[in-house]
Amino acid sequence: MELRHLRYFVAVAEELNFTKAALRMHTVQPSLSQQIKDLEEEVGVQLFIRSKRKVELTQAGDVFFKEALIILEHTERAVSLARQVAKEQQEQLNIGVVPVAEMKIFPYIIPNIRAHFPELKIDFHSLTDDLQLNALKKGEIDIAFTRYGFESDDITSIQVFQEPLTLIIPKNSAEVEHERISIKRFEQHDFVICNEGSSPQLYRIIQDFFKKNKLNVPIVQHSTNILLNVNLVGMEIGWSLVPQYVIPLLGDKIVVKKTVEPLPMIGLYVSYRKDQVNNAIELILEVLKKQFYLDFTG
Repeated sequence: MELRHLRYFVAVAEELNFTKAALRMHTVQPSLSQQIKDLEEEVGVQLFIRSKRKVELTQAGDVFFKEALIILEHTERAVSLARQVAKEQQEQLNIGVVPVAEMKIFPYIIPNIRAHFPELKIDFHSLTDDLQLNALKKGEIDIAFTRYGFESDDITSIQVFQEPLTLIIPKNSAEVEHERISIKRFEQHDFVICNEGSSPQLYRIIQDFFKKNKLNVPIVQHSTNILLNVNLVGMEIGWSLVPQYVIPLLGDKIVVKKTVEPLPMIGLYVSYRKDQVNNAIELILEVLKKQFYLDFTG
């Protein structure tokens, strides 16, 4: 039995007319009739009741028809997925990134992608959260790593992890001798924080933290990237609150200080379109699931 037999059978079963089915399958009626006859002989049962006036499915034919539809559907899906894999190997995967993903996520996912899809070109797009999500909606990127999640009918967002903010101060600061610093002391020191345009979620978390604790903190500089925060603290421009992943990037002129009160957390989310079929993205999600114990069933 070949797939063409099933396709001919389904055409006749749906049309209930050999002439129309032959036209639909771009063949001649005698040939189609012979194909159906061969199929019935192989199956060993009569599938159609034929008369001059009409064609009907037998009870066995009706059961065979339903199963044939399932087989053809699975076959088409298998072909589609195989072609998708081949297409991905010839094209590129567009990934939206924020700096923390480069340090905490990509060391896990990039080697896996290279191993499974060696011909796949990966294009990284360093964009703010809002720009990433807009690009994801438009199909300009395939997967996004952002500081906040975005759930809609078209997009799924999952939190990968959370990390605490960390207080960094110049090594020459008088406060460096204290084991822990109270956040009330923040009001007595100049601060460098990210600007809202470049890091909107980090900006909002810090501002909300200051407001919640009724802190009037002097902000002397807004930075456009996290490394500028670090450099400005090293130049003794002020103190700063930065995500924990930044600690390995600090030089010898900067000290990490614990605080008496807990500092806020900031998350990292992975977002992707629900309707896309992409084996590289499926691989990324599987790696994240294993490395960060994520639950994709919720």
